[in-house]
Amino acid sequence: MFKDKVIGAFVAAAVLGGGAAAQAQELRLAPAAPPAHPAYYMYEHFAEFLAEESDGAMTGTILGPEVVALPQVKDALQSGLANVANGLPLYFAADFPETGVAGDLALLGRNPHAMAWAMTEFGVNCEPCQAEFNAFGSVFLGAGSSDVYVLLTTTPVRTAEDLQGLRLRSGGAPYSRWAEHFGATPVNIAVGDQFEAMSQGTIDGTMASIVDMLSYRLIDVATYVTMIPLGTYHVTSNFTTSLETWEGMSVEQREMFVAAANRGDPQLTDRWAFQLPAEATAAVEGNANIEVIQPDEAFISASNAFAAEDIQARIDANPLAGDFAALVEKWTAIVEEVGEDPEALAARAQEEIWSKVDLSTYGL
Repeated sequence: MFKDKVIGAFVAAAVLGGGAAAQAQELRLAPAAPPAHPAYYMYEHFAEFLAEESDGAMTGTILGPEVVALPQVKDALQSGLANVANGLPLYFAADFPETGVAGDLALLGRNPHAMAWAMTEFGVNCEPCQAEFNAFGSVFLGAGSSDVYVLLTTTPVRTAEDLQGLRLRSGGAPYSRWAEHFGATPVNIAVGDQFEAMSQGTIDGTMASIVDMLSYRLIDVATYVTMIPLGTYHVTSNFTTSLETWEGMSVEQREMFVAAANRGDPQLTDRWAFQLPAEATAAVEGNANIEVIQPDEAFISASNAFAAEDIQARIDANPLAGDFAALVEKWTAIVEEVGEDPEALAARAQEEIWSKVDLSTYGL
């Protein structure tokens, strides 16, 4: 168990030295989430990795969400309150329209680790995406992914026809398009409002991670889980580093910092897409009031066919979408070869992505 490190908002700034003889730096790290969240879990690991990779020359202190919450990430990075923060480009959609192109291909998501590493390589090499991060006053250092979303409902969905007329909470445009295609009505509400909306009958269900059954207590209102693979949430920027902090690092420091971030990135996916879903699945299967539905083959085929059409439409409309789709194919093959061990995948990503990056100019 990693030791929590939480400090107040007005801690004195750590000064990053440019030379090899620089004194130890204490960086302020903002997961922008509470300890139970997979982002906090990732940041606990990152703090450990940072100390390891730098032999103690660079360390991190974790700020709680009472200091930096998700809506405050931009201001925290630009003001210097945080040196590193968990930024979600889709949350700041107006600042990241090009980066968000990858999110419009959510229905590609079938392999969480592949989606995460594809997003990482995409963000590193996408010039307009890099420009967006620079304008945000930050540097991109990798992504993670959720598990594959499914249907959590109060009415059984066994076939495509069962979707007709249902009101389903949607977490983004691709999911809305999927719902509309099958005759359902997508409803745009905050993830934290799912429980109340389902309990009051405002919506019939949600397209979401099975983890929501525990994290948002949907296990108390949803009575059916239909295991139809929908897609993933993968447009994250796990260790969004302030440009000022990055500029203050020597190339050697950046190498250590990137090595730690690269090892930290798959920790989010491991927690969010594997550990927590396993816990949620066990809880669901142990609840006599909930039925887990395996959809019929016709439903799966129809869903996959729509996903393929939707993805191709995005690719035809934007070359960046094609770039991202190609990377998903590449990393799907790599994950099948390497397996799902986070450290093994990080080692491969170091070779495939970061070893080819000039850190003297990256992000500047």
